[in-house]
Formats: sequence, structure tokens, C-alpha cells
Amino acid sequence: MKKLIPIFSTLLFVAVIAVIFVSLAREEQPVTIVKGNTDFKPLPIKLNATNDTQCKMLIKSERNAVEVIAPDGRTWFFDDPGCMILWLESREWKDRARLWVHTLDTKRWIDARKAWYGVRDATAMHYGFGAREQRCEDCIDFEQMRLRMLRGENLTNPKIRKKLLGV
Repeated sequence: MKKLIPIFSTLLFVAVIAVIFVSLAREEQPVTIVKGNTDFKPLPIKLNATNDTQCKMLIKSERNAVEVIAPDGRTWFFDDPGCMILWLESREWKDRARLWVHTLDTKRWIDARKAWYGVRDATAMHYGFGAREQRCEDCIDFEQMRLRMLRGENLTNPKIRKKLLGV
């Protein structure tokens, strides 16, 4: 009987480890890219289960979310327009990509290149460029937002933050 106890303990330990590995394998992995979006339309985002392609954060809200669709139908997801700009800049097909942004004012998906962007908005990564369908006071267009993002002229820059927010 004493010889069976160590064998039983070892088998029990192995069984527990096996159960842990099986349960981990069954967990749904976060979405990072979707292939085959040949309609080039925004896809539903699985909130809290989709990663921003640039910053790797989970997308928790459609507020200011962005989708980039490559000419071949691959779709990437972003929680902040600033993240999309940083990631997209190095893609050779960036000018041919379809860009969709979820707006603050109408809460719809629109062409990100036609959106207007606030410069002081609360966004997921604190860059401050909240998207709108309707032009607002102090809003800038896509190209101005892109250039400011690439130059580091956003709310993550302490000098810009102080200038825009007085903080």
C-alpha cells in the first residue's frame, strides 16, 4: 500500500497539469487580424477580445476604434486613431488601404480620411484625436491629424498637452 501512494500522487499531479493545459488551449485567443474582407467594410469588433495591432491593448470600446483594410482584404484593428497612423505609415499600400473610424458624434463607422479630428479628446492611448463625422470648432482633417501624430504633436507630448489643455 505504501508503494502505491507515491505512484498515485504522481498520477494525480500529471492529471492536474494535463487539465490545466487543456483548459488553457480552449480559451479563445484575442483577434489580431481577419483575412478575406473583400467587401472592404468595417467588421464587428469583438470587444475585450480584439487586440490593437500597434499597441497590443485589448479594444474595450468602439469609441474612436479604427479598422484598416489592405487591398487584399486583410483587416487590422486599432483602439485609437494615433495607433493606426503609427502602424500604417510603414505599409507600402497605405494610400490604397480602406480606413474606417467609429465617430464620437454620430457613433457610426465612416471613412477615416473624411473624418474630422478633435485635438483634445479622451482616446484610448491619450493621443487626443477623437473622430467626428461633422466638423467642429478646433477640428482638423485627416492629413493634419496624420502629420501631427507623426511629428509627436499630440497629448502624450507634455509641451503640446500644456499648450492645448493648460496642464
